[in-house]
Amino acid sequence: MNDALLLARLRALVGDAHVLTAATHGDLSAYEVDWRKRWRGRALAVVRPGTAAEVAAVVRACADAGVAIVPQGGNTGLVGGGVPDDSGTQVLLSLTRLNRVREIDTANLTITVEAGCVLQVVQQAADDAGLLFPLSLAAEGSCTIGGNLAANAGGTQVLRFGNARELCLGLEVVTPQGELWDGLSGLRKDNTGYDLRDLFIGSEGTLGVITAATLKLFPRPAAVMTALAACASIADAVRLLERARARLGAGLTGFEVMNRFSLELVARHFPQLAQPFAGDAAPAWTVLLELSDGESEAHAREAFEALLADALDAHLIADAVVAESVAQSKALWHLRESIPLAQAEEGLNIKHDIALPVSRIPDFVAATDAALEAAFPGVRLVDFGHLGDGNLHYNVQAPVGVDAAAFLREREHAVNALVFDAVMAHGGSISAEHGIGALKRDELARRKHPVALRLMRAIKAALDPAGVMNPGRVL
Repeated sequence: MNDALLLARLRALVGDAHVLTAATHGDLSAYEVDWRKRWRGRALAVVRPGTAAEVAAVVRACADAGVAIVPQGGNTGLVGGGVPDDSGTQVLLSLTRLNRVREIDTANLTITVEAGCVLQVVQQAADDAGLLFPLSLAAEGSCTIGGNLAANAGGTQVLRFGNARELCLGLEVVTPQGELWDGLSGLRKDNTGYDLRDLFIGSEGTLGVITAATLKLFPRPAAVMTALAACASIADAVRLLERARARLGAGLTGFEVMNRFSLELVARHFPQLAQPFAGDAAPAWTVLLELSDGESEAHAREAFEALLADALDAHLIADAVVAESVAQSKALWHLRESIPLAQAEEGLNIKHDIALPVSRIPDFVAATDAALEAAFPGVRLVDFGHLGDGNLHYNVQAPVGVDAAAFLREREHAVNALVFDAVMAHGGSISAEHGIGALKRDELARRKHPVALRLMRAIKAALDPAGVMNPGRVL
């Protein structure tokens, strides 16, 4: 089947208005350029089906034509996994029209949503039902549930609730052959063979297309409190985490860490955002803690203040600020969430989304900071992330006066090699929550256990023997 015949078939399946080509719709960069603007592809067409049945029909048509498919949600990925290559031969499958909340089951504590639902919409639907959907990340206003599951997204509440995988009970998936599998179970227990759901979560669109999901909901807490604490070292932050876990238990729902330079970038590019520990009072490390309490605000405040007083007495923190209102709490979180935006304003940087055993993080940071400074004098480290679950965003900014784009282009491979060698030496992972995509595909091949790689390739060959699903990503 030639391109013209395929395009005609696709238009017949989803309607002319939902098959976009450069010839008919001009600029398609919203779909063809990734969020970081590092990958710029060219699609044969952008196809926007409106139902799971239409997704299946589109996949069948592309499979019949031997045309590769690149699934895409909100196009907020950071590893180049959701945009086409530059061949002009791939169909980009946008899931944004699959955006319905199908069902909320308050007794079963589940919500069933389509893959194109924006994360914030799902959060709001749960809130409107008096419940909580806890997945939360900086891109929640534009990222979609299908993409969150395809990448096994993490975010700020993994410490308490786990990654996207732990929040998903069932999936609806279109296979590479265009079959529709309805696995939208709301069961917590189902030992009837292999767990197919977990094959597709985290597979980055290489094994099939997620079209809907049944997700876990939770009782909404009676009170949520937020605090900032100033630490002299990352080791003190780890010890504070141990005390917070011991005192607050499951109530500890957030524990973020930010180094001084990351907040200096926020101050430079967003001076309107007040920082409690700014200027000379800025500590080496700032911790953001969140407590979700099932009883009352008074109970939460008492527990929080007791923890912070204990930490002050033990010299684990030098100062602390507890939010006195919802607005203040949002302002503290806004500081943390503004770090990636401040980095973008500062210029391109070399990003690392890494996971380490929490106990190994102080040694990793000390050793790797020193090694980078020795190898690349003047380099600036934007170190922040989800300390509670061992996930650091360990990003490397060019030295002052050095062109950021040139530094990225010329130094990325050497910086990555140094950082990833250190990650592996400390028992970590080169990808915590962003996925592999195109960015880390070759690193995965070098660093993943060979038996694991053989098993992954066997799964890919079994489910997608023609190799039409997001080729060149992950493997």
